[in-house]
Amino acid sequence: MFGTTFTAWTLFTDFGIISALLLLSQLMRAKIKWIQQLFIPPCLLTGFIGLALGPNGLNWLPLSSAISVYPAILIAMVFAALALGMAKSSFSEIKNRVGGLWVYAQNGLLMQWGLSGLFGLLVLRQIWPDLHPGIGTILATGYYGGHGTAAAVGSSFENFGWSDATTLGMTIATVGLVSAVLGGLIVIKWATRKNYTKFIADFKDLPPELRTGLLPENKRESMGTATTSSISIESFTFHLALVFVVALGGYMLSKGVEGLYSDLKLPVFSCAFVAGLFIKQLMNGIKATQYICPTVTSRLGGTFTDFLVAFGVASIKLDVVVQYAVPLILIAVFGILLVIFTVFYFGRKILKDYWCEKTIFCYGWWSGTMATGIALLRIVDPKFQSKTLDDAAMAYLPIAPLEIAVITIAPIAFSIGMGLWMSLACLAMTFVCLYITRRIGWWNTSPKQQGQQDVA
Repeated sequence: MFGTTFTAWTLFTDFGIISALLLLSQLMRAKIKWIQQLFIPPCLLTGFIGLALGPNGLNWLPLSSAISVYPAILIAMVFAALALGMAKSSFSEIKNRVGGLWVYAQNGLLMQWGLSGLFGLLVLRQIWPDLHPGIGTILATGYYGGHGTAAAVGSSFENFGWSDATTLGMTIATVGLVSAVLGGLIVIKWATRKNYTKFIADFKDLPPELRTGLLPENKRESMGTATTSSISIESFTFHLALVFVVALGGYMLSKGVEGLYSDLKLPVFSCAFVAGLFIKQLMNGIKATQYICPTVTSRLGGTFTDFLVAFGVASIKLDVVVQYAVPLILIAVFGILLVIFTVFYFGRKILKDYWCEKTIFCYGWWSGTMATGIALLRIVDPKFQSKTLDDAAMAYLPIAPLEIAVITIAPIAFSIGMGLWMSLACLAMTFVCLYITRRIGWWNTSPKQQGQQDVA
């Protein structure tokens, strides 16, 4: 029934099994109290079950070896959807409205990549000289980036001969996601006791849908707006086709560059993002952008991310994790401490309005995923009154190209011996940003007083 040769039915079977596990995981989230209390995402739970019962565990589920390849394809789909759904905003608008959050999030990115690279080169490789020079970047790959970035960076490192990179990245991303959920809940409980939260007074006040993941009828939202007539083409089909075309364009661009310059292997996900921006600009020229619904593209990106996390965790090679166990533990601990410092120290120094809600959101984002950050934000700000998501979406616009540049260049730099210079460049950019922050007046000189004003 399930042969060893990969066919279209193999793909069908893999996605069918993971889909069944996703439904089972959502049922478990809806019914099992301790899973609700820990806010474990169903996609992560699916990955754990797939890992335990799949080919890398007990081998009870007939998942194919291709499950380790799917994340690299799915992340291209995610970035394609991201490019299509990005809104236009001017620099002055970003500066005036969300300048502080922009600098804050950008520094979080640069500090993780800079310090993690140095940690790998100056600490881990001094203890274990045989480790790959890019071992430290696994931290930023999994924490700030998440499973999607782990798939992207891992596949890039594999092009340069480091075959263990994807498994290590997925492992740290999983650790980061767990620490984001558990650590986020601890922070929220502490913040409510200190009266720092502005919209909830007690952790016990959370509505049941946040725990179960099931929305009652009166709280359900539209999944998007139909922009085409179903008598012609279904709107969902139209948007899905756009995403596939963009991702395919990214793949063809990557292969085209590799064909011209065999030593230059551009990641498919970054090429997909470029292709998406090009196609969107092309649609702007023919006045067709109005038919792209950002909500639908966002939902598609979220769908691909759910499958990406599930397949990514299920494809973790446990023998590789055991081989790198001690370095991975050190990376995870260093990462947690680094995230706590960058999130909460700089958060209270730079963020002036709703600093508690914004730092909790960024804690979930920088150690897990943006979806985890949103989940934590919904706990402390159920109706999104702080406008944190609106500001984060706008602030991320100038950060996205930088993040894509970093995760594109990092595997190349660390594989050719330029990792130290890249790490120092990231830190130098951090110091420049902090200097500008002080000069512009975004630096908060009295964070305690500001925190008290927020909750008044």
